[in-house]
Amino acid sequence: MNEATARLLFAAVERLEADIAALECPAMVAIEGRGRLLLSAYDYLRDVRAAQAFEVMAAERALALGADRWVLTVPQVWLFQPPGTIAVRPLGGGPLREGEHEAITWMSFDRADGIDYGRVAYVRRPKGEPVFDDPEMFDVGVTPTGTMPGFTLLQRYLAAG
Repeated sequence: MNEATARLLFAAVERLEADIAALECPAMVAIEGRGRLLLSAYDYLRDVRAAQAFEVMAAERALALGADRWVLTVPQVWLFQPPGTIAVRPLGGGPLREGEHEAITWMSFDRADGIDYGRVAYVRRPKGEPVFDDPEMFDVGVTPTGTMPGFTLLQRYLAAG
């Protein structure tokens, strides 16, 4: 990940962390090209169709902006399933179950450097305030599925551009 994409990642994550602390949980995409644009969607986590519609719209905006890079951030609940699968579900589906963790899932794209995936894990204090870790990038191969955050955005952007 280059420095410009890292700056965009940290800006997008910081914005979503503030929203999560305020009990808001939108998905966000930060796009940088001929300008900078931040889009958010509160219904992203409602269902697959809502998520895909937001990502299609984000791809259209990225193309219009001549995007050099973008970062998509999505608050989710993670469950690691050995040996190497991660199951996710939307926030707000009740208390965490055994083995689940809250995290911001992120995906970045940079025209020159490619794609990176990662997360920002967090826990909550007894009164519910979130405490966030630093963003981590996966250094193992990731095989995204069609419902993984960023998949539709990337496919639409690459197909049109």
